[in-house]
Amino acid sequence: MIDRDHGLSVSRQTKVFGISRGGVCCLPRPTSDADLALMRRIDEVHPGYPFAGSRMPKGLLQAEGHRVGRLHVSTLMKRSRDRRASGAA
Repeated sequence: MIDRDHGLSVSRQTKVFGISRGGVCCLPRPTSDADLALMRRIDEVHPGYPFAGSRMPKGLLQAEGHRVGRLHVSTLMKRSRDRRASGAA
């Protein structure tokens, strides 16, 4: 639909099609291997504590020697939930 090599700029092409330029120009970055490992570990730990938010898993991960903050754990939990909901492995 959007052709980066076309004579029209990407901005004008998105305007013509009526779509957001941000969804076309900014491609999502792939998840790093370290984050994938943390997501797997959170998925292992979290079912034992379904009532826990992001603070308890953060503490458990830090006790295992991972250097991770609460906001990053929260982000990884959301990504993991979204991946499960979309059917991605």
